[in-house]
Amino acid sequence: MEKTLTLPRRRGRALRAAFPVTIPVLTGFLCLGMAYGVLMQTKGYGPLWSVPASMLIFGGSIQFVAITLLTAAFDPLQAFLLSVLVNARHMFYGLSLLEKYRGIGRMRPFLIFALCDETYSLVSSVEVPEGVEPRRFYFWISLLDYSYWVIGTALGGFLGSLLTFDTTGLDFVLTALFVVLFLEQWKKRENRAAGFAGVACAAAGLALAGPDNMVLAAMALILAALLGLRRRLDRREGETV
Repeated sequence: MEKTLTLPRRRGRALRAAFPVTIPVLTGFLCLGMAYGVLMQTKGYGPLWSVPASMLIFGGSIQFVAITLLTAAFDPLQAFLLSVLVNARHMFYGLSLLEKYRGIGRMRPFLIFALCDETYSLVSSVEVPEGVEPRRFYFWISLLDYSYWVIGTALGGFLGSLLTFDTTGLDFVLTALFVVLFLEQWKKRENRAAGFAGVACAAAGLALAGPDNMVLAAMALILAALLGLRRRLDRREGETV
């Protein structure tokens, strides 16, 4: 029966299966994407900048960080290192999805490009419904999540041009975002050791490199600390399961 389905029907079935599981990402990405678009607008970069940035970078937190890089003296080496360190977790995401993406065909380049925290969480945890091709299911999850972020950015960019009130301090949204993410992780006891390590490394980075280079130093220390504590953290997580 499955082999008799036409290509449009197979695509439609995969889309109908993927959309419901991406609804939580839809709500989150529209809000964060709009915040990014508005923030870019307030810095003098309208939708013609913010939308292509979201389409080509699709980096979430690094896009917020890049706003500071755009409005300050450009340092290519610092921008490159900061991008690599902030998104280093994607290397581990990719390694863990090698088996799921095996034999995925022509969709592989886009699936690699569109992989983000939320998409990784869905792809690695959601079971493919019966009668749905896995490669099409994963493709639609990735494409929908990607679209939510770009659409949110576009809405924020256009709405930002209509704002008439003082937006001073709006860039604090990035700090607020990371504080919320940290508190969400802190609720889980098994994550607290990594949280302590992150705070300690941030303080050490500030002390060693000063406020101008603190982020790079802190990210390098955090990466080294997590790699060094990996076995202990994995063992503690296993004990709490």
